[in-house]
Amino acid sequence: MAVVSWMEILLLTGLVVGCYWNSLSCGFVFDDVSAILDNKDLRPATPLRNLFLNDFWGTPMAEERSHKSYRPLTVLTFRLNYLFSELSSASYHLLNVGLHSVVCVLFLRFCRLFLDKTSSLVAALLFAVHPIHTEAVTGVVGRAELLSSIFLLAAFLAYTRSNGADQSIVWTPIAVTVVLVAAATLCKEQGITVIAICCVHEVFVAQGFTLPMLLDTLLQVLRGKDGFPYAVLQTLLKLIVLIISTLLLVIIRVQVIQSQLPVFTRFDNPAAVSPTPARQLTFNYLLPLNAWLLLNPSELCCDWTMGTIPLVESPLDLRNLATLAFYSLLGLLAFHSLRHSHSSAKTVLMALSLIVLPFIPASNLFFPVGFVVAERVLYVPSMGFCVLVAHGFRIVSHKRHLRKISWLMIGVLLATHAVKTFNRNWDWESEYTLFTSALKVNKNNAKLWNNVGHALENQNNYEKALRYFLQATRVQPDDIGAHMNVGRTYKNLNKSKEAEDAYLVAKSLMPQIIPGKKYATRVAPNHLNVYINLANLIRTNDSRLEEADQLYRQAISMRPDFKQAYISRGELLLKMNKPLEARDAYLRALELDSTNADLWYNLAIVNIEMKEPSEALKNFNHALELNPRHKLALFNSALLMQESGEPRFRPEANRRFLTYVQEEPDDANGYFNLGMLAMDANENTAAERWMREAIRLQTGFRSALFNLALLYSQSRRELDALPVLDELLRHHPEHVKGLILKGDILMNHKKDTQGAKVCFQRILSMDPTNVQGKHNLCVVYFEERDLPRAERCLEETLALAPHEEYVRRHLGIVRGKMAAMSVAGQPLNPASAEGAEEGRGATGSAGAGSKKNVRKSSSAESLSGNSQSELLDDGQADKQQRTKSKSTKEIKDIEKKRAAALKRLEEIERILSGD
Repeated sequence: MAVVSWMEILLLTGLVVGCYWNSLSCGFVFDDVSAILDNKDLRPATPLRNLFLNDFWGTPMAEERSHKSYRPLTVLTFRLNYLFSELSSASYHLLNVGLHSVVCVLFLRFCRLFLDKTSSLVAALLFAVHPIHTEAVTGVVGRAELLSSIFLLAAFLAYTRSNGADQSIVWTPIAVTVVLVAAATLCKEQGITVIAICCVHEVFVAQGFTLPMLLDTLLQVLRGKDGFPYAVLQTLLKLIVLIISTLLLVIIRVQVIQSQLPVFTRFDNPAAVSPTPARQLTFNYLLPLNAWLLLNPSELCCDWTMGTIPLVESPLDLRNLATLAFYSLLGLLAFHSLRHSHSSAKTVLMALSLIVLPFIPASNLFFPVGFVVAERVLYVPSMGFCVLVAHGFRIVSHKRHLRKISWLMIGVLLATHAVKTFNRNWDWESEYTLFTSALKVNKNNAKLWNNVGHALENQNNYEKALRYFLQATRVQPDDIGAHMNVGRTYKNLNKSKEAEDAYLVAKSLMPQIIPGKKYATRVAPNHLNVYINLANLIRTNDSRLEEADQLYRQAISMRPDFKQAYISRGELLLKMNKPLEARDAYLRALELDSTNADLWYNLAIVNIEMKEPSEALKNFNHALELNPRHKLALFNSALLMQESGEPRFRPEANRRFLTYVQEEPDDANGYFNLGMLAMDANENTAAERWMREAIRLQTGFRSALFNLALLYSQSRRELDALPVLDELLRHHPEHVKGLILKGDILMNHKKDTQGAKVCFQRILSMDPTNVQGKHNLCVVYFEERDLPRAERCLEETLALAPHEEYVRRHLGIVRGKMAAMSVAGQPLNPASAEGAEEGRGATGSAGAGSKKNVRKSSSAESLSGNSQSELLDDGQADKQQRTKSKSTKEIKDIEKKRAAALKRLEEIERILSGD
């Protein structure tokens, strides 16, 4: 075996990088979305064993909707990508490019077994740049092809070393081959076909048999003229080992898929459900079509399902000529290579083996698959094609008069293919570019119109998306999914009537239940979502809730294991105030999938509705055990712990909120609740920091602004609270508690009774019956020394709240003050007080003013209570007020009464207002 030089490795790697470097800017498109973005098996929180229990898309193999594609080693590489870069698409594409380079180098080593140094390098170069590989290399899910090809080639190269120098069997390479075949199969199912390639190589290359020689040997053995030659016995022994290994792998594979084939519909592969002879004619026509894609990869398409290739329904269809020509050419090449033993025949035979054998599982000839044509499955067959082209190049280039032409042609071929590959990569940049490029090739595939619509829908361009969805219904009028897409888009456009009509059309296309026949075998499970979507639409009308429930029950009757139907019905039953039935629905869904964190979360919500907080917390914890970063479970369980008021829950609630804000760093609610927890724990610095962050993320965050102001007020930083309250009232001018707190601060700490009066009057203008605002306005009147008005105000407040003792008590204080002043001959309102002071000034009488002190407001946003402002007067009484009309004894009596009133005022506690 010729060794591959470092220069050749660098050349191949450089060429691959040159052709595919622009793929690094591509995102996750088409099947990548399901395999990467939606696949929970990639997440570190998912146990590794799930990779060996689920299919390629993360669906449990036991579920009927599973694709049955078992590729755990490929998913493991996705998981490693996620570990290093999470969902950064560039790293996934970079690894694919690297794997393609490895395949090219291994393929060059393979070619060196059958071709000379130059032609083998030509084959490898052609393989490196062939445009048919863009789906396998640039599409991330194509990694299954790349990994399987690496192990397939490595297994074959290992097997070629199983013959010793004396024609003895070397078992170590055979054992390595079996292990590598198993690895190839765990990357993609077609990897097992390398066993057949090894068998062909063993019989016709290693042992040098031709078909006539093989038949002659068998005839002689059957006639009893001679026993099996020793070389034949050794060959049979090796073949038996390979065949037994293959059978074991097949048995294991069948056990993994639980002896069930995946369910495909006529939309995935129309010919698969077509009658004879259309089915056979179409499937056979697909062979020359695939060959043509290898020969002329000028019109590539990411999706060949549905109406892309019209059925070949008649033997008179001219396309049958292509089928006939393909089989004729294949037969001639096979006949030539099997009849002769020279090196050229062996090269052609191995090339045909690489073309035919790995393609058989995807050919639809023996069992239907979920696609009509898929360019990525031509990745390995293209190796055989490249060997044939290089072999032809070698033959032509050895003719002196054609040498320059042959080199020119191969140079042009490599250059044009490289440019085509580079340009094709741009098509995979986004779903929109990919599917619009496909529509340029084929406009008869409704799935392509739908997928362009989905891409536009993801951009919230619903009007344009609707046009593509409607075109899909015209191209394929019986496409249930297209009508569902139309309905969903109408719903997004707030056109409920049109949406319902579209869903009803889709529902009418659903096949009717046939008693005794399994429904899922006749329709794609996702088409049952038409019942869910229609029910979700009509349940927005409270008068049609029963109708929606009937639709959910109909879906469940069609498919008792339809988990989503139970989930949606549970949500509806909660809306219908039937929590017991909702709980039963979720419990039934959990019987079908106890590992679904969302279901445990929904069950917890039901428990909250049923006033079962301990059960709710237990189910939230179940959800978090399955998915420690389940955002809604983190937030709501922490909120439940916080609202319980239990100090022992605070550390865990704080941890969950911290985890939540790591997952949702832009959600102000997470930071707000962290602030509330810190306030509960009297950690004012932390509380201020969290509240400030919440306000930064959400301008005008009502609760955060008020509680931050309240925090400042409780921390004796009342003046810091004022700008926060101003911001709160700028965004929410009718915030009553904010107005009350601001009024109290203005009155107590800024001595701004006029500003406080404006706050309280604004409250009463919005709600004249607001006891708290009314009472605090009475306090303002008291502070302004307008006692008659304060008395009237308190009387009105008492009428509004006759059972509020603090109002009655404060009214008594005001009346006591008025009585004392009357006895002392002092005016009861500010206007008369000014005149009295002027009169007393003429006689030299002195009067002392009073000091004001009203309580600080302190309340939490989430509480409700009665505001009780304290009315205190600790000012000095007017001393030695003398009048000519009163005796000394009367003056002493007045002083005693006034002193007693002052003492009562000073004994009233500070009462916190709260709402």
